Amino acid sequence: MSTVAFHTLGCKVNHYETEAIWQLFKQAGYERKDFETHADVYVINTCTVTNTGDKKSRQVIRRAIRQNPDAVICVTGCYAQTSPAEVMAIPGVDIVIGTQDRAKILEYIEQFKQERQPINGVRNIMKTRVYEEMDVPAFTDRTRASLKIQEGCNNFCTFCIIPWARGLMRSRDPKEVIRQAQQLVDAGYKEIVLTGIHTGGYGEDMKDYNFAALLRDMDEQVVGLKRLRISSIEASQITDEVIEVLKRSDKIVRHLHIPLQSGSNSVLKRMRRKYTTQFFAERLVQLREALPGLAVTSDIIVGFPGETEEEFMETYEFIRDHQFSELHVFPYSKRTGTPAARMPDQVDEEVKNERVHRLIALSDHLAKEYASQFEGQVLEVIPEEPYKEEPDSGLYVGYTDNYLKVKFPATEEMVGQLVKVKITKAGYPYNEGEFVRVVSDQVTEKMKLSS
Repeated sequence: MSTVAFHTLGCKVNHYETEAIWQLFKQAGYERKDFETHADVYVINTCTVTNTGDKKSRQVIRRAIRQNPDAVICVTGCYAQTSPAEVMAIPGVDIVIGTQDRAKILEYIEQFKQERQPINGVRNIMKTRVYEEMDVPAFTDRTRASLKIQEGCNNFCTFCIIPWARGLMRSRDPKEVIRQAQQLVDAGYKEIVLTGIHTGGYGEDMKDYNFAALLRDMDEQVVGLKRLRISSIEASQITDEVIEVLKRSDKIVRHLHIPLQSGSNSVLKRMRRKYTTQFFAERLVQLREALPGLAVTSDIIVGFPGETEEEFMETYEFIRDHQFSELHVFPYSKRTGTPAARMPDQVDEEVKNERVHRLIALSDHLAKEYASQFEGQVLEVIPEEPYKEEPDSGLYVGYTDNYLKVKFPATEEMVGQLVKVKITKAGYPYNEGEFVRVVSDQVTEKMKLSS
């Protein structure tokens, strides 16, 4: 039996796509091995969001080649798409595929075995207008399933290389999304996370259908779905119609990840973002009216070229005043090939790091403050895994719908189930809870009774 090993760098979409590529190998009779062991084929799914992403991707490719110099080495993903020649130049790389045509990977492997000539399967992504269907009926992780609904981005923010790596916006057929969602729920998943490169842009390339319509259809048509989470949505994509759907749904969770990047209008303009802080603030007010208790998490880039202390403080105050519940803070890093990398007034590394630390301290404070509202409340949690820091304690860790991380006494059987938990002590990164009961699924109960 042939064996294959995978290594995924980068974002959730990459992890989803690795699972989809694994399905192809599985159907062809391959056995999956750990990346650190000897395999016949290695697939490295690369990232290119920063220059460091490129560097890490190269390191992992070389590691695979050392592991088994006779293996077929396949490189796919964003770095392969933007720099195929650089990847092909690494001695030992056999097949390069970008962020499309992944279904051809097994064909290319057979071709390589016969011809023993490296294959460059990368095409111009900017010409692609159709969403590439890739099915993932189940995941290695059994508590949360990702469901990719779109590909590409039309925004061209000045710091970002992604449109060049992923192409322009294209949406998945809504019937396919619903079918795949139902398949995941039938496989036992209680929570589905909608994901993509620019998730909330879903439907911008369609007539008479949009993201709000997809949310509505999933809410109404996917039988047995308990939780629907949106991996990320831009403020400009939170339309009144989307807010209305969120308000009515009892499946869409009280948690939105809305990338802010900066709380200063002058910086947002240099970034070429599509909103002002005033617009962002107004959307937050409406969302919180529609969804009381909503958790809003966000991404922030600190030290963007030209960022002054005043501009940084505008960001700091905006975040403090609007009570975000957690931040992902990144120091700006130059990405070769983007307009921002060529901008004057690049900010000093020490200044960037000092600002990053100030924002992380603020984020920790806001996270504790947000969690404290829920002390004493009973919330629904899906246990994911044992609490790693005390493996023998009988504690498990999972997330509430509003993305609080809770540790509480549970058992292996509860993993992936919906469980009611009382928050006894709010905190960050962990809240402490006590087990109340498992939320029984009427459907499974009925099935048990009828059998």
